[in-house]
Amino acid sequence: MPVPWFLLSLALGRSPVVLSLERLVGPQDATHCSPGLSCHLWDSDILCLPGDIVPAPGPVLAPTHLQTELVLRCQKETDCDLCLRVAVHLAVHGHWEEPEDEEKFGGAADSGVEEPRNASLQAQVVLSFQAYPTARCVLLEVQVPAALVQFGQSVGSVVYDCFEAALGSEVRIWSYTQPRYEKELNHTQQLPALPWLNVSADGDNVHLVLNVSEEQHFGLSLYWNQVQGPPKPRWHKNLTGPQIITLNHTDLVPCLCIQVWPLEPDSVRTNICPFREDPRAHRNLWQAARLRLLTLQSWLLDAPCWLPAEAALCWRAPGGDPCQPLVPPLSWENVTVDKVLEFPLLKGHPNLCVQVNSSEKLQLQECLWADSLGPLKDDVLLLETRGPQDNRSLCALEPSGCTSLPSKASTRAARLGEYLLQDLQSGQCLQLWDDDLGALWACPTDKYIHKRWALVWLACLLFAAALSLILLLKKDHAKGWLRLLKQDVRSGAAARGRAALLLYSADDSGFERLVGALASALCQLPLRVAVDLWSRRELSAQGPVAWFHAQRRQTLQEGGVVVLLFSPGAVALCSEWLQDGVSGPGAHGPHDAFRASLSCVLPDFLQGRAPGSYVGACFDRLLHPDAVPALFRTVPVFTLPSQLPDFLGALQQPRAPRSGRLQERAEQVSRALQPALDSYFHPPGTPAPGRGVGPGAGDGT
Repeated sequence: MPVPWFLLSLALGRSPVVLSLERLVGPQDATHCSPGLSCHLWDSDILCLPGDIVPAPGPVLAPTHLQTELVLRCQKETDCDLCLRVAVHLAVHGHWEEPEDEEKFGGAADSGVEEPRNASLQAQVVLSFQAYPTARCVLLEVQVPAALVQFGQSVGSVVYDCFEAALGSEVRIWSYTQPRYEKELNHTQQLPALPWLNVSADGDNVHLVLNVSEEQHFGLSLYWNQVQGPPKPRWHKNLTGPQIITLNHTDLVPCLCIQVWPLEPDSVRTNICPFREDPRAHRNLWQAARLRLLTLQSWLLDAPCWLPAEAALCWRAPGGDPCQPLVPPLSWENVTVDKVLEFPLLKGHPNLCVQVNSSEKLQLQECLWADSLGPLKDDVLLLETRGPQDNRSLCALEPSGCTSLPSKASTRAARLGEYLLQDLQSGQCLQLWDDDLGALWACPTDKYIHKRWALVWLACLLFAAALSLILLLKKDHAKGWLRLLKQDVRSGAAARGRAALLLYSADDSGFERLVGALASALCQLPLRVAVDLWSRRELSAQGPVAWFHAQRRQTLQEGGVVVLLFSPGAVALCSEWLQDGVSGPGAHGPHDAFRASLSCVLPDFLQGRAPGSYVGACFDRLLHPDAVPALFRTVPVFTLPSQLPDFLGALQQPRAPRSGRLQERAEQVSRALQPALDSYFHPPGTPAPGRGVGPGAGDGT
């Protein structure tokens, strides 16, 4: 629909700016070219399919520069559309291949070869336009006479009239040839916006001011403009009259755009993207970005907008030291939002993390494998470097650098160097990465630390024996000493944290990752968590029944607690046992400790031994506590994360005082658990409820 003249005047300014724009009459597109060239516009649009780059067979015409100009396409003298004229400058690229006969004999080529060199050049030039929500591609045929064909020289330009676009919109233009011999050209043109759509700031809030007449009906839409793929709508509403729409500053991201149009047939839509350079929008974008592990090797960066970023693996050792990038031997990889990426890993490890940098600044770091493989381990990372003639060297990664092995340095890795090399040769180290240039190995060090403390424990035992002998000689004071010793043992157990055995039904891989995230979060508290996810090797070797019996006996003997994490699958298994008393044949999975645990969990509940030793839990939105069988509700059943403080209180020692930091710890666990909950309930690609962008403080004046 043509734009009224006074609106164009408001947008483009007073005379002579508006009057100086060239006017085109008629609705048809057209093309013209430089003198000496011939050109033709195809009658209809084509599909926008650039295709792959192919080698040029000889001299070809290629676009070298795009030039744009605003013009007016008028139906009447005062009703015009704003239109974008594009000029594509062309040059001759490539060269003729020398004939084999000429190279061999140094003579002139066959006369049949000279003819193509004197022929004219033809090309099919594609212009692709994208301006939300419109996209189209046109095809221009260009022919250059032989007299103008000079290698590497410009031959002129072809002009296309014209692409209609709305006031305030952003038009992206690409140009390439069919077939495509070179990378396509691109250009972005921002059209002037109407003055009745303004953006203003008020503290932490942003106001969208629409100064239109009271009887005017119009639509307002907010969307995320995407570099690749269609825009993502966020909010839409039909409004009347002047409005002030309030947005919260946390909703701002660089690609958040606004579209306004009158509620009339074929109305022109105005687009504006005002937050591209807003520092708050860029901070919000990185805060909203998330790394998601899909498989052992594949992951993706989930963010609302395109990000200029690169990623690399790093190694994080326990103790709070910075994560050390593994570059080299690995390299930085360019990251594309919502595109699956892969690292060449052979095995995962909880100490492996992903760092994402932008403009040489660390923006994001997550240890993606920690949720499924447990907390950080006290392992040493060995870097093997391979040279020519099978030469290889080894060094151990430490905060101070990579220590060569063997070494006489005073570092921890140097002291353990001999043992680490022995473990590497005997196959006790886990290989994480391997290629022609080197390899990465993770070697455990727990057993060597135990050996160093063996003499200390022996001295403690000798001291305890001597003390016992003295107490036997002084019977009058024996009971007092024993009471003090008992108190010391209890206080030591409290300092180490209460043991917690986490049982769950492996409904699916997503639920397993959610359980792993909960277990990792609980490990940050004074709790010693055991879960079958972190003991798959022992579980396979001993069998689910034997492994669970051993873990349950040890947990209860130490005064710990068994946590039953209920899910729809767990409730179904419990109901099956309560009805039949035994699971069906062939139902046991290789790692199904929950099903195996029912054989001795049920007697504890039936005989009244469960209170004080068992606690139940389930996740909000996944299972209601009333769905848990009545027998298991004889112990507290908490919903997570809404009842996290009460849940953590139940996991404390029975006679331990209620800590004033319980609420703080609950918030810590909730923050660690939230990314896993979002990933489980809202997989990548689906918008999460409650996060849509919209009016925050009313939609009217």
